[in-house]
Amino acid sequence: MFDIMPKPLQYRRCLVSSCLNHFLKKSVFRESENLTLFPVQVRHKSGGGFRPKKKVYHRVHELDKAIDLKKKPSLILQLKSMIQSQKHGTILLRDLEKHVGFVHKWNLMAAIEKYPSIFHVGGGNREPPCVMLTEKAQKIADEESEAIESMEPILVNNLRKLLMMSVDCRVPLEKVEFIQSAMENWDSSLAITAREERLSRVLEPPSENRNKVRITKDGNFLGPNAFKVSFPPGFRPNASYLEEFQKWQKMEFPSPYLNARRFDSADPKARKRVVAVLHELLSLTMEKRVTCSQLDAFHSEYLLPSRLILCLIKHQGIFYITNKGARGTVFLKEGYGGSGLIEKCPLLLFQEICFTLWSERSERV
Repeated sequence: MFDIMPKPLQYRRCLVSSCLNHFLKKSVFRESENLTLFPVQVRHKSGGGFRPKKKVYHRVHELDKAIDLKKKPSLILQLKSMIQSQKHGTILLRDLEKHVGFVHKWNLMAAIEKYPSIFHVGGGNREPPCVMLTEKAQKIADEESEAIESMEPILVNNLRKLLMMSVDCRVPLEKVEFIQSAMENWDSSLAITAREERLSRVLEPPSENRNKVRITKDGNFLGPNAFKVSFPPGFRPNASYLEEFQKWQKMEFPSPYLNARRFDSADPKARKRVVAVLHELLSLTMEKRVTCSQLDAFHSEYLLPSRLILCLIKHQGIFYITNKGARGTVFLKEGYGGSGLIEKCPLLLFQEICFTLWSERSERV
């Protein structure tokens, strides 16, 4: 009834299995000594052959929740910006598909129906239906210019830092525009008209009265223990890991604003400088986070490591990667307290006030 394996074959299989296990234990030990902070990929034998062992990456549910909390406000702000960018302040419902595609169009249609205090649908009879902002929503939206004006010096300073961290103090304009959504977080006609003026202010030399970006020995970080670390729940490091991490924290490193070509990429101090560059780049964004594609776009300008994802996973006490939403996102963990930002720029504060007022009026309706 059962197939019985011949004894010589059984003996050979057991011998091969024991030798293989002995080899794997030695190789894993060597890898764990050299790369104590990296998750090691080990191959285990199974019925279907050899397969890589799954890496354990601890989730931070509060930061995953931050992605979900932003979906509804982002949808409303996107539709508001689309309406404001039109010449007459209205947009035809049939034209929504041209702007956002067939699938996302229905999300905007649901928002129009759910928030009648923000969006008003007009037209009818012989005129095609269109959507516009209500009178109350328009009054609140008109105050956006003050928030944008207060953001101008912050954006100019951040763009200068973005250029100074690059190897040649040059970043292609298309890459600046690619990361623009993370640094500005608005897309209205006011932003479009201010773009050329803002770029001219970035390129011109700063006067004596303006705040200059000073390059110190350690950049923006003061000596050892420069990075604030928050390990995820469930992460249980052993004693050797903590010992190596303390040595890494106390190690000095060059400024992220110095030219990366001056340093050997194999030098531990240069590798720590790469972490400082990533930290600084995320800190320049409004929400202390960028999409994985936006971060990956600056490989050549900042000489980032080829295996950038492994660098981020290795330093999971500083950064957090989530696949929530339509695109992967990288967070700077020290910028968040729970699911909310600790420090918010004037534009984010204005957007929160707008969404709160609009939501209250929608509930009353």
